Amino acid sequence: MTHSPADQQYREKQAGALQTGDYLFPPGNGPAEQITGIALEYDDFGVPALVLVTTAHGGSIRIAFSSAVPVGEPGSVVNESAGEAPDAGGEASGDDAPSGELPAAAAPAVVVPPLPAAPPSLNAPTAAQLALIPAPSGTPESVIAAAAEAHPGRNGVAVLSERLVKGVNTKSGSCLRDISDLAHDLFIQLRDPDNALAVADLLNVLPFDGNRDRWASVERALALSSFICRELGQEERAAVYAQLLQAPDSLETDPFRARIAARVRQRALNEPNLYDKEIFRSIDNGNHDAEREWRLLRFESLLFLRAHGGSETLRISELDHRLANELEAVRA
Repeated sequence: MTHSPADQQYREKQAGALQTGDYLFPPGNGPAEQITGIALEYDDFGVPALVLVTTAHGGSIRIAFSSAVPVGEPGSVVNESAGEAPDAGGEASGDDAPSGELPAAAAPAVVVPPLPAAPPSLNAPTAAQLALIPAPSGTPESVIAAAAEAHPGRNGVAVLSERLVKGVNTKSGSCLRDISDLAHDLFIQLRDPDNALAVADLLNVLPFDGNRDRWASVERALALSSFICRELGQEERAAVYAQLLQAPDSLETDPFRARIAARVRQRALNEPNLYDKEIFRSIDNGNHDAEREWRLLRFESLLFLRAHGGSETLRISELDHRLANELEAVRA
């Protein structure tokens, strides 16, 4: 079958396969707009349900993950003779199919402007990137049991593991916190990065569900995992954890709200609480246990900053130096 120029104005692509830089026809009749940001929303079973698309014109489009949507090339436009691009997931009817010839007075193609100077919204990791996170070697309970068996007689690990092996409930905030605490103990106290990563990965694959309290434990695990992988020289895997940690930052589709949220987030990164007063007070009082607890909190704050790539006040080189110092202090 021979296709006319009008037939080539658009093609279909699965919403889940969209990428930044693609040109998507929004609903209705108009020019293709360049995609500058993509985020995913998951259902309660952790399956991708919605694709949230941001375009160079500042628009936002919500698409069912499995839908087929019309995409084109830079400058492509649908006019009356070519027919409208089909709605997401639909097909053009036979009566509206392109006739094969463009009228002589067809309007000139609309040129889509280039990407704005501001960086695009953070995208979720690709399937290839997620594949860098190994699948668990058994059930969550068996992973936790194996980590505990590697360190018999360690009371802190034993207490946490005994609670968790009875059953892991990812909807329970206290359960998520216990898993995160166990991963930190395995790495910091017991210097066991392999089991720490295995335990942390039980949380690392959980999507952000809108509950910030539960997400705090996942965030701790992701920041720790990114640090461990950098220490092990696994830079690509470390970057995936950092990207997953930052993914919720790009879910806001309203441009104004997204800008406000970005400013608030940047201020928090620039002015973190590193517990200086509390640590100095503990040192002055000779309270080594309290000092260690405050230093652990400082270490976690630094992990979070490092996973974000630093800030305007704390560069990566300084963060790496401070993280090494704090890790040595809490292990002493």
